Formats: sequence, C-alpha cells, structure tokens
Amino acid sequence: MIAKPVNYSRTTLTELMIPSYANFGGHVHGGILLSLMDKVAYACATKHAGQYCVTVSVDGVNFRQPVDVGELVSLMASVNYVGRTSLVVGIKVIAENVKTGTVKHTNTSYFTMVAKNDADQPTEVPPLLLEAPDDVRRFLEAMKRKELRTSFSQHFDNARTQMLVKENIGNLEKERCALSDNLNQHLLDLMSSSK
Repeated sequence: MIAKPVNYSRTTLTELMIPSYANFGGHVHGGILLSLMDKVAYACATKHAGQYCVTVSVDGVNFRQPVDVGELVSLMASVNYVGRTSLVVGIKVIAENVKTGTVKHTNTSYFTMVAKNDADQPTEVPPLLLEAPDDVRRFLEAMKRKELRTSFSQHFDNARTQMLVKENIGNLEKERCALSDNLNQHLLDLMSSSK
C-alpha cells in the first residue's frame, strides 16, 4: 500500500451552535460536541483508509471551556497514527464568537477508528507519510498514549481482581458516600463469616 500524507485526509467541520443544542445550563450540550467530533473523526479516518471506519475508543474528552449558543465551532481533525487496521484521529475543537472575533480552544480529543471492508471485517489501512516535525511528534505521542492505555488497563484489571471489599471498606470512611443499612449489615455479616 502507498503511504498517504497527513494533509491528504486533514478535515475541518464547522458548525453554528443553535439554541436547540443548549443544555439546562445555557451552554452547548457536551453530547452535541461529541457527536460532531465523531463525525469529523469518521470523515478523516475514512478518507485516509478509503474504507468505512468505526469508532472503537475516545481518549481525552475534557471540556476546557463551555461553548455558547451563537458561536461558530470548528473541529480540525488529522490522522496522527496508523496501525495495521486502526487509525488515531486527533481533533482540536475551537469556538469563535463571530460578533467579537474571540476564539477559544475548548478541547482536544483522540478517536481510535478501525477500518472495515465490505464483509464488515477489519481491513488494512495505508501507512501514514510523515512530512513535518509536528507529524512525527503526533505519531510518537499516539504511540505513547497507546502504551500508557495498555499499561493502565492491565494495572487496573489486576487491582480490580485483587481488591477485596472487606479489606478495603475502610477506604470509604472519608469519601462522600454512605452505605445503606442493608448493605452495611451484609458487609458486617461477610466480615464476621470470614474470621
């Protein structure tokens, strides 16, 4: 397969935030923004892969600033990394107040997409041609995020299987939670039966 440059599939989606997108706080609902991010990730990944792509995971959805009704939101997507059948699409979201010209960076997210063939099976994607230092940096950062995510998943799974409620129940004392009377009695019975 011939490598495709990052610029080949770079995609920008711009949309005006309308009143029906508002949440109860008067700002644009986060779900609307996630839906737009998913659209632009799909368009970018599909263009690079030349195949239908599906979202398999999303990293880094942190809303730094609220987006307001009337602002123009632009979602800029580029393929940052490719595996054999997967692609990582980096998305930068900015919101612009068209009256004042004020621009704010609202979030950056990373969507992992998998290319599918006509039989709905994962299919190989073209390599990514890196042409600029930023392309290299983003590719390396995606590799590191993948490594950290794998490491975290393994550690978390191990901790979850090793965490016994009766041995860790004391950790809840300073937290903002309360045990129901029935649950409290159940845990007391559990602890006394294991002695």
